Amino acid sequence: MRRARWAVSLVFFLNGASFCAILPRYPELVESIGLSNTSFGLAIGIGPLGGLLAGLFAARLMSRFGSARVSVVMQILASTTHLAVYLSGSWLWLTCSLLLATAADAITDIAMNAHGMRVERRYRRSIMNSYHGWWSLGAVVGGLIGAGCAQLGLPLWIQGIVGMIVFGALAAAALRLMLPGDDSTERTPVAAPSASSAAGVPDAAPTGFRLAGMSLRALGLVSALGMILVFAGSTEDTGSTWGALFMQDTFEATPFLAGMAFVALQGAQTIGRFTGDAVVDRLGDRATARLGGVIAMVGMSFALLVPSPATAVVGFAAAGWGVATLFPAAYRAADDLPGVPHGVGITVVGWFARLGFFLTPPLIGVLADAMTLRYALWMVPLYAIGILVFSRVLSSRSVKAGH
Repeated sequence: MRRARWAVSLVFFLNGASFCAILPRYPELVESIGLSNTSFGLAIGIGPLGGLLAGLFAARLMSRFGSARVSVVMQILASTTHLAVYLSGSWLWLTCSLLLATAADAITDIAMNAHGMRVERRYRRSIMNSYHGWWSLGAVVGGLIGAGCAQLGLPLWIQGIVGMIVFGALAAAALRLMLPGDDSTERTPVAAPSASSAAGVPDAAPTGFRLAGMSLRALGLVSALGMILVFAGSTEDTGSTWGALFMQDTFEATPFLAGMAFVALQGAQTIGRFTGDAVVDRLGDRATARLGGVIAMVGMSFALLVPSPATAVVGFAAAGWGVATLFPAAYRAADDLPGVPHGVGITVVGWFARLGFFLTPPLIGVLADAMTLRYALWMVPLYAIGILVFSRVLSSRSVKAGH
């Protein structure tokens, strides 16, 4: 059980580090290709279409091959496709590379969360936030690697080849430590109280019209959980896609300082996730989400009202801390909903997250070209309001009490 937890944590770490090492090099890619904010945002926005399409097949792949094997193989494939992003020489090349990368990443994301849920059920307490903490730690490490390489002027292709070899080899090593057997092994016949019943909404009835094995009521609850990840993912994407460009365009920051916006967001998110399991065990997912939404809204508003490199770093950090527990909370709630087939809830919620990654970069790109990035980033406080609205579908019970 402990070995499996470390193996899943390693895959989360690699998933964060592999892609996020690219992000501080975005300004270099934008300049070398000659892209406007709108065209760059469009490329970043089209990329998640690969994840939207590929994510639909995640449940079927896990049913046939198991979540452990799927998560590792797709992570190796993701690390390989990242090399194509580093080598991008045109808008079309960048867009196609991101399509392939996000397709592999979407399936990895769903599968590693599904396997993480297996291990959490054996622990009988919340550990999902720690997995996502390892993802955030990987993102910070990747961001620092990318920022350092940018400052040193290391060619993009060298960084890409080294990353492909190192990240791919480590992912392959994790497979033999994961849990054996069928993915449904740890699921009990009688489900724990669901997010819906805790929110005062009756559990989905087993009769009537069904889509993907779910009743309309269950589909509605899963969709509401997905909307939380639309806003949480959009907040994360703002830091990863636009953080360095915001620092560079607004304050003429050096490449390394520009990368600190993203590092601040992921660093705060890392702390929030490693401490999040204790908070969720005490407060429940709903109260934790609402507290985080308020912090993200206030922090980013302050950064935009009083713009400086220091307040920008603080604002991005507040946004990262605010959304730290939302991905594990939504995945847990979707996987525990009665009447939802195994793997389907996580797949649908993950699909919604990719929808946010698809829609928001082009929107901010258009707003940035029309009003500058400073004003376009006011979307982040609006995302926080969306989180507050949909947080009622999360459980008010602690995870430990639920078990």
